[in-house]
Amino acid sequence: MSDGGEDGPGKSASAESEAMAKAEQFRHDQHLGTQPLADLVALIEQTTGIDVAVLDVGPGEHGLTMRDPARGAVFIAVARTAHPMRQRSTLAHELAHVLFEDWNGPEVPATDTRSPQEIRADAFARHLLVPLDGLRELLGNRLAVVGHATLSQVVQRFVVSPSIAAIALHQAGYIGEGTKDAWFSLTTPMLAARFGWADQYEALRNESNQRRAPQRLLTRAIDGYLNHVVSAQTIATLRGRDVRAIETELTDAGIEPGPLSIAWADPAGLPAVSVYLDDLDDPMDAAQSAPEGPAE
Repeated sequence: MSDGGEDGPGKSASAESEAMAKAEQFRHDQHLGTQPLADLVALIEQTTGIDVAVLDVGPGEHGLTMRDPARGAVFIAVARTAHPMRQRSTLAHELAHVLFEDWNGPEVPATDTRSPQEIRADAFARHLLVPLDGLRELLGNRLAVVGHATLSQVVQRFVVSPSIAAIALHQAGYIGEGTKDAWFSLTTPMLAARFGWADQYEALRNESNQRRAPQRLLTRAIDGYLNHVVSAQTIATLRGRDVRAIETELTDAGIEPGPLSIAWADPAGLPAVSVYLDDLDDPMDAAQSAPEGPAE
């Protein structure tokens, strides 16, 4: 049995290689190439069939994956946040738990250190969001000119945090470990402000800070609205919006319930009913012929 010092690096390397292979496989299976990924919520829902929601959660909560073992249904939820790069890495992290089916693994006791599954999910998120081949296609042979401008370009292009971008640049051989560690202190707002894409970053922040209902659930709710089964208030609640704004949006899009028609039954089409009243005659005759007794 190896001691902790020997097991740690080996397990870390194993998690890294497993994560990289799974990320490459996912991109290959979904024909995603090596280009940056756009809307991760839609991507996960469309490729896995899993419902994803962006919700209001408590401080310190970023995301979770839930599975109903009875039905096999899986649900991913992430926090509404003004940190878009964090939200994207959280979505990719939770996707890793789904693809690796981490709920089938051994239960890991709660400790101060992160479990191998969590470490592997972090690595998967990084490789999914910034594939090394895609990074090399973007930068080519810029080994001598990699500075903050290049880091900003990678962060903006792949929509990831400076930390994730720095690790990818180090793994691809563009920067040394010292530079990587130094760049961990940089933030996306700093790079966006310095290199002229603050407006784009603000748009990303606005998008990630919106609640978002699972698309399949919302589609079913709108179907119900068209059929007079679900109210506009239900749709507004799902989306975290004012009902009047939702009604205006639906009307402007031509989504309105049709006339409510009630199909009355045609009497001619009803089955014949036979009613026999003869059996009622005897009890009524008996009641009429019975002698009157004293009142109670």
